[in-house]
Amino acid sequence: MLEQPSGHTYEAVASLAPSQRMHLVLLGVNDVTRSAQFYEALGWTRSPTGNDGFVKFNMGGYAICLINRADFARDALSPVATHSGFSGVALIHLARSVEDVPRILKKAEEAGGVIVKPATRTDWGVAGYFKDPDGHLFEVDYETVWAFDDAHHLRVDEVNIV
Repeated sequence: MLEQPSGHTYEAVASLAPSQRMHLVLLGVNDVTRSAQFYEALGWTRSPTGNDGFVKFNMGGYAICLINRADFARDALSPVATHSGFSGVALIHLARSVEDVPRILKKAEEAGGVIVKPATRTDWGVAGYFKDPDGHLFEVDYETVWAFDDAHHLRVDEVNIV
């Protein structure tokens, strides 16, 4: 699946329940640098595996991540306008395999969720979004750089070299 170009979408033939794990809380912010400075002033330590456009804070098996709000809205295929219903927050489940992304999205849809963005090839992997019945945004993502322990907890301060 990763051999496809960015923008390619995938459909699943079977569904798959995700493991009961959230790996990232994604916050869309107006100014990543300013927001990162705020959290650092709280005493939080920035993960060395982030970058200026995607700042991560290790929360012990998951991360709070800061990303530009407009970039996040574009990725989630949501309008940026404040009154559009885009909260600027998403919970992210990191799939165990690239093939699991469309299967988990299918399971979310079968359970009553709404697919916001189908499993789509990105520059980094494959990702898609769904909303739960109350409109909360979830991303299902697979990227080869994420590192996990044996229990599928995220190792925030490590990356796989590919």
